Amino acid sequence: MWCIGKINAAFLAQMERILSVYALGYDPKYPVICFDERPCFLIGDKIEPIAMQSGKVKKEHYAYEKNGSCALLAAIEPLTGKRIAQIHEHRTMKEYAHFMRDLANSYPQALKIRLVEDNLNTHTINAFYEHFPADEAFSLAQRFEFYHTPLSASWLNMIEIEFSALARLCLDRRIPTLDKLEHEVLAFFKDRNDKKIKINWQFSIETARTKLNRKYRQVNPENEKYMET
Repeated sequence: MWCIGKINAAFLAQMERILSVYALGYDPKYPVICFDERPCFLIGDKIEPIAMQSGKVKKEHYAYEKNGSCALLAAIEPLTGKRIAQIHEHRTMKEYAHFMRDLANSYPQALKIRLVEDNLNTHTINAFYEHFPADEAFSLAQRFEFYHTPLSASWLNMIEIEFSALARLCLDRRIPTLDKLEHEVLAFFKDRNDKKIKINWQFSIETARTKLNRKYRQVNPENEKYMET
């Protein structure tokens, strides 16, 4: 289910800007990459888990212990299925800046990386200047063209599809330590990289103007012309 916040002119402008870049064909000089981060929780067993028996469903005791949390930073190039992921103890501007540098270095042939991300307060080129010398920060910032999702519109960021798969296929069990979680998560992304699993995005500007026409008309009544007939 989509989470759609208040739709105004600014929302529509940002949404259509992202949808326009999603509609572009593959160009290695201008790759389209979707980035975000999410927390991962370290959960252990308080009581020795019941040994799994052949032919029976695995059972876990209801009691568990919280061992803290960590941050997953990840990016995907939907048209190629290329993924980059890192696990960190913290989620600050430092981790963001270093991830973006690693991302840029993994696309040496790109003239400009078209990056879709949200408006989290750490997602800013200010982070580059706080953690790298000014010349390096400036050069890194020039590698990117940023496309920010509107407020309460994380569904517009294709990395969220990858996070959903991760939650269902990898993080659906208790993982007690940072080292084990990092191993499991990076193995998950490596497997999907090896299989080159791409994302076939179907939601276009034309679809938005039709399916969300009532919202479009609230912004400008002339948008009635996009209504389905």
